[in-house]
Amino acid sequence: MDRIYDINQVGEIATDLVKQFGTKPVWAFFAPMGAGKTTLIAAIGKQMGIVDTISSPTFALMNQYEANGKIVYHMDWYRLDNEKEAARAGMEAAFDEADFCFVEWPEKAMGLLPADTQYFEIEILDPEHRRIFIPS
Repeated sequence: MDRIYDINQVGEIATDLVKQFGTKPVWAFFAPMGAGKTTLIAAIGKQMGIVDTISSPTFALMNQYEANGKIVYHMDWYRLDNEKEAARAGMEAAFDEADFCFVEWPEKAMGLLPADTQYFEIEILDPEHRRIFIPS
């Protein structure tokens, strides 16, 4: 997976990601502020069957959704300082509880991510274009 897309193609990228990685329970997204992590995760969630409005969990740290009878957590670890704080906030336990988890800012607590986590990186190419790829 290494694709360049414009903002109007987010739905198409989400469809492709779900087709390729839809069996992976945890997806972690590395990207700078403003790269479109939440926008992409919202499109992925819709593709998986979430009917609720998907919003950034920056201040709540974690939002819960339902998709076709499955529990989906959208986590944003930006405000966390370290793994200990993330564990106290219940992030580690959420991996066991949910069917799918999407994590923004995973670098804040890498040690909590399960071994089978699917990693993605989003790079800002210009105001309209992004590159999504699997980091090496």
